[in-house]
Amino acid sequence: MDLRKLKTLIDLVSESNVSELEITEAEGKVRIVKGGGSMVQHYAQTAQPMSVAPMGTPLVTPDAAPVAVAPPAETGHTVKSPMVGTLYRSATPGGTSFVEVGDSVKEGETLCIIEAMKILNEIESDKTGTVRRILCDNGQAVEYGQPLFIIE
Repeated sequence: MDLRKLKTLIDLVSESNVSELEITEAEGKVRIVKGGGSMVQHYAQTAQPMSVAPMGTPLVTPDAAPVAVAPPAETGHTVKSPMVGTLYRSATPGGTSFVEVGDSVKEGETLCIIEAMKILNEIESDKTGTVRRILCDNGQAVEYGQPLFIIE
């Protein structure tokens, strides 16, 4: 924007009852704010046009931050929590766990207990297979739909 044009706009705002003026042009954007006898001027230049990359080609800029890569999706069947509560892997404190990684389980076999409102609910396997991963610790609070076990 031309400096003379900018000065004219400032004079126009200072002499009028207008308290704020904003003008956007191809070269940039000007915002003039009048407040209590002093005038503040903001000038922002528009960004350069973006380059377009062919579909599927990553667009890399010199100051781009590294992108976090999502972990690979779990394979196998995921047993999810049917309720909110506290997960226990054994029937008694310090007792042996219902299942461990590598154990074979049958459909209907107890995997853990979730305590909800002082009621102990047995969580059973809904698939026959082998326990590949245990995703929660003993005594951990779990949410509805939270993955608990991976069975293959």
